Amino acid sequence: MAPAAAAAAAGASNVEFIRARSDKREYRRVVLPNALECLLISDADTDKAAACMEVGVGSFSDPEGLEGLAHFLEHMLFYASEKYPGEQDYTKYITEHGGSSNAYTSSETTNFYFDVNVANFEEALDRFAQFFIKPLMSQDAVLREINAVDSEHKKNLLSDGWRMYQLQKHLASKDHPYHKFSTGSWETLEIKPKERGLDIRNELLKFYENYSANLMHLVVYGKESLDCIQSIVERMFSDIKNNDQRNFKCPSQPLLREHLQLLVKAIPISEGDYLKISWPVTPNIHFYKEGPCRYLSHLIGHEGEGSIFHVIKELGWAMSLVAGEGSDSAQYSFFSISMRLTDAGHEHMEDIIGLVFKYLLLLKENGIHEWIFDELVAINEMEFHYQDKVHPISYVTDTVSTMKLFPPEEWLVGASLPSKYAPNRINMVLDELSAERVRILCESKKFEGSTDSVEPWYNTAYSVENVTPSMIQQWIQNAPTKKLHIPKPNIFIPKDLSLKEMHEKDRFPAILRKTPLSRLWYKPDMLFSTPKVYIVIDFHCPLSSHSPEAVISTSLFVDLLEDYLNAYAYDAQIAGLFYSIYLTSAGFQVSVGGYNDKMRILLDAIMKHISNFEVKSNRFYALKETAVKDYQNFKFSQPYSQASYYLSLILEDKKWPLVEKLEALSKLESDSLAKFIPHLLSKTFLECYIHGNIEPDEAISIVQEIEDTIFSTPNSMFKSMSPSQYLVKRVIMLENELKCHYQIEGLNQKNENSSVVQYIQVHMDDALSNIKLQLFSLIASQPAFNQLRTVEQLGYIAGLSLRSDYGVWALEVVIQSTVKDPSHLDARVDEFFKMFESKIHELSDKDFKPRHVRPHVSAKPLILSDTLAIIDITSTGPVITIDFTSTSPCDDSLATYIGLHLIWSLSPPVACGLHFSWSLLLVCHRCSPHHRAITFLVVHTYHHASMITVSCLRGLLASTTTMLATRMMSQRTVAMIPES
Repeated sequence: MAPAAAAAAAGASNVEFIRARSDKREYRRVVLPNALECLLISDADTDKAAACMEVGVGSFSDPEGLEGLAHFLEHMLFYASEKYPGEQDYTKYITEHGGSSNAYTSSETTNFYFDVNVANFEEALDRFAQFFIKPLMSQDAVLREINAVDSEHKKNLLSDGWRMYQLQKHLASKDHPYHKFSTGSWETLEIKPKERGLDIRNELLKFYENYSANLMHLVVYGKESLDCIQSIVERMFSDIKNNDQRNFKCPSQPLLREHLQLLVKAIPISEGDYLKISWPVTPNIHFYKEGPCRYLSHLIGHEGEGSIFHVIKELGWAMSLVAGEGSDSAQYSFFSISMRLTDAGHEHMEDIIGLVFKYLLLLKENGIHEWIFDELVAINEMEFHYQDKVHPISYVTDTVSTMKLFPPEEWLVGASLPSKYAPNRINMVLDELSAERVRILCESKKFEGSTDSVEPWYNTAYSVENVTPSMIQQWIQNAPTKKLHIPKPNIFIPKDLSLKEMHEKDRFPAILRKTPLSRLWYKPDMLFSTPKVYIVIDFHCPLSSHSPEAVISTSLFVDLLEDYLNAYAYDAQIAGLFYSIYLTSAGFQVSVGGYNDKMRILLDAIMKHISNFEVKSNRFYALKETAVKDYQNFKFSQPYSQASYYLSLILEDKKWPLVEKLEALSKLESDSLAKFIPHLLSKTFLECYIHGNIEPDEAISIVQEIEDTIFSTPNSMFKSMSPSQYLVKRVIMLENELKCHYQIEGLNQKNENSSVVQYIQVHMDDALSNIKLQLFSLIASQPAFNQLRTVEQLGYIAGLSLRSDYGVWALEVVIQSTVKDPSHLDARVDEFFKMFESKIHELSDKDFKPRHVRPHVSAKPLILSDTLAIIDITSTGPVITIDFTSTSPCDDSLATYIGLHLIWSLSPPVACGLHFSWSLLLVCHRCSPHHRAITFLVVHTYHHASMITVSCLRGLLASTTTMLATRMMSQRTVAMIPES
């Protein structure tokens, strides 16, 4: 790795970057006079610009007794600057111009990033630069933001992710910064500093002096030429001070001898048993060309026959296994194997640990295999050179993290292409995975009453036992005798990566084939030019959701299918062929994507598993046990998530309460499921979508083969259905002039959080109304966040967004709070709308159009390659269904985006009759508060967009305020998942 000083001294240079063959962007490395190192990216095809600044100061730099100060500073820089003194001016500008922004604090760095429409990039970038030049941190803002940090911390208090992470840090050397608490709270940022006579604002300003240009790395991504971008960057960022700060030097390993050979038993909040076996190892970054940890994680984390996971899964002891190296520092690292255990697995924990060490001995005895390394090299090279183009904001945040770790020519590739076969390096790390260096963490509620210690920050109860090498040796001897072996050569690695010659020039999917059993939508790849194909088979089974029992049975059927396929299809996933089978609102869906060369082999295997499905009792009961625990863990979900669930329960037709589904699940037996499956499949229609590097004749051939496999094999359970049997989901229409409240006490009495979700139903799908509602949300989202979170400090989670339930659009305001009850939160939302109404009336067309319409009308539609399944369903009228596998809020909006693109691309008379519906994974669309600035960028395809004026927004506001506001309140609930 090139030292930072050497890189800075080099100045601007023409670097020959290692880049993907398909990458058409231009790159330039520049070092400013203040030693700020920059990567400039020019993309002539982008409609979004983005930037990310990584500062080499993180939570490890927190002063003693001021835990969370680095995280607190990250929050404060969003407020105001000397050049732009208006509070939240930066966020407001970004939001109004089609962008989003965020930041995060890690151990050694703090990262700030944003994206925005290309036409507004220069102004946005200037506001961003002021974070690092002269921010204003008023006393009033400081006090308010301490509340926000404390609210964020309280949200995490009952999150097992945060609790176990802090417990592992607690059981480390107290002299190492890894031991610290890093989030910050009211206690660490207000109470304790005051007791010591410290002014927290002064400490904040003093800490800000660490933000020196020589510790920063900047990535800027724009549409302009490199010369133009360089001129802008030099003008805006050269004023950042270079205090010649030293890079933080982290001590090597946080675990001393006394922290190893331990078995830690901890009590989690949620149901479920988890086992984590870890070792401190030499960081892979030191040998990234050799990739020793990649080699070992490939074998130890394998899920095919002969692997650790395959053996313990067949024994009914585990439901998942993940292995690999991870660290937030280049100075130390951990190699971990994490498993979710069944109840039986918990009882056989020692046998599982013994089996792990038995496999490690096998790897040592068998030696290192060059053919395995070569296989990984081939897969990694293929993955790098045929990677999909990601969003600019993702690209800049990913790329900036490589700049201080790798020489400039390797910034775009990082550690993703190990190429040097070095068995000695692999053996070195393998030797570190020893019984003398192990630490084991087991989480289970079964330990209640047997612990003797409490972690101070999250109050996690735990106990510690010594685990000696002789004990490990005994567990190895007692471990199951089932044969472990290394994987066989991967048959799914593609050989043919050629591109098909496409004669079709269709911009949108077209119906290529239609029969009583299926319909095929097809679109050739005319944009990405990669040897990939994406196939979606939507199984419409109207008998899948008519009762709680049906929903539960269909869900277990889908889970069992994935379970059966796992060992066979794992190699396909390694080789870049991905598949998913998941429940939808009208049945289930099979999606496959990746390199087209071996795609049909995988798809054929999936269809044969579906066609020949049978219930295996041992796997049924293991999956049922896990499903029961997952349903029971609902009470530990985020408060606003619980409120949204209750809202969906009230609004949606055939939405069954979790308590009824849990009751149905507890009574379900394997023979009952076996009887249900033929009933479920007795009415089935296949909606198929094929896109990518595939010719029309082959697409037709694939669907014909699927039909033959599903419907025509002897004793097939599948039967066709008539068009009138299509399942169309509906939503309750709320009456005007009627306000309803639904208040319910949360299920976890230990939690202090309350939440309110205020829902305002607006209209059925209609292109022009959709545009107006999206513009209203765009204009209102930032003021809502600013007023409810920043000014009034009601809670860390607060925001306004759009929501669509099966084509019924609404506004939704979400607040989660530890300081106010739901009634107060609800009243403050009402007050915000009253205040905002007056602001809408004050907004002139002159002010409105340049900021809100033009940036979004001119934006170019984004086309996704591998994240989306678009299915068209027709019964009595045109319906568009978007089933989206990711539950990320940002991805939700992309699903909405594509749907709107399809609607507005159709002729207006047809478009007005379209409806949306999401699968159960996405019952509705909502943005998290952290993605509140997400907007919809396809307005320009609808010819009425230019007619939108402020009067439209006024009319929209009038209509929404007269609609029913269903206010969902849930008290005393708990957040389970930590923010990323």
